[in-house]
Amino acid sequence: MTRTIIHTDDAPAAVGPYSQAVRSGNLVFTAGQIGLDPATGELREGLEAQTEQVLSNLKAVLRAAGADMDRIVKTTIYLTDMADFATVNGIYARHFEDAPPARSTVAVAALPLGALVEIEAVAALEEAT
Repeated sequence: MTRTIIHTDDAPAAVGPYSQAVRSGNLVFTAGQIGLDPATGELREGLEAQTEQVLSNLKAVLRAAGADMDRIVKTTIYLTDMADFATVNGIYARHFEDAPPARSTVAVAALPLGALVEIEAVAALEEAT
């Protein structure tokens, strides 16, 4: 099994001992992305801005791995407040209009750096590299 570490400066650096993503065979496993602006390292203000930034960060990591959003087969969304589900769901839906991936949404007590939302993904590349 080959394992390739994925890194891009177009997404925030890891805030711990983990990789932004790992490619194994034809699968890409991303780390959870939070709403950090990669240019400033600051957490965006508010749920909507954080959710948009999370999805932008996810796109950047996938692009670095040779994938894009339409290659995602599964996501997991972590929310600090399940009352935010409808708002996050609406923003998420705009990024996955056609054939959205499988998804789980989980409420958690807290997220790194006080984030309100975190999303991780698994994407399938067209062929193993």
